[in-house]
Amino acid sequence: MIIVVAGIKGGTGKTTIATNLTVIYASTGKKVLLVDGDEQASASTWAAQRDALGIPTSWSTIQLSGKSIRAQVQRIAPFYDVIIIDVGGRETTSMRAAISVADVCLIPFKPRSLDIWTLGAMKSLVSEMLPANPNLRAFAFINQADPKGTDNQDAEEILKDCVEIEHVPVSIGTRKSFANAASDGLGVIEMRLEDRKAISEIDALHQHLETYIKRT
Repeated sequence: MIIVVAGIKGGTGKTTIATNLTVIYASTGKKVLLVDGDEQASASTWAAQRDALGIPTSWSTIQLSGKSIRAQVQRIAPFYDVIIIDVGGRETTSMRAAISVADVCLIPFKPRSLDIWTLGAMKSLVSEMLPANPNLRAFAFINQADPKGTDNQDAEEILKDCVEIEHVPVSIGTRKSFANAASDGLGVIEMRLEDRKAISEIDALHQHLETYIKRT
């Protein structure tokens, strides 16, 4: 399974989602590869922090960019159970290459107008990539949700109306534990002081993906 965490708006938490899913999948015994396809190299920085702190890591992290993402991932995919690709927050050759080879395009949206307005552009990009990758499935969900308020619900209603991109009924909140874990090169499931809400939210996303995988 190849999962790309994508979007054309920065600051939506793509790297946080990619790294936490990497940790969860690896914890289930799967052979996992994390591909950093973002020129900011946030996932690679996170991985380097793990190494610097001597945290046991059962997966590999590599950096790829541009068209080489498609070629390299296709070449090494048979050796892994799950490949997770983190790409930057704008439309790039790297993002297109990742989507062209992915089984799943996972798109986090913050419940803000400027973020939700990019749904149309992502819908167009996914539709454009389908002829080259007809098995691609795109999923959208709310990330960095507000603790209270109607913005979350309003954003979810907009996502539900998009036929080309399937809405995931999972909402991941704005929680300090995600930032704290990232600064220590961890996923939230690895933190000594557990944040059960954060863990349950990211696991719900993981379980949704697993349900999709089992159906295919």
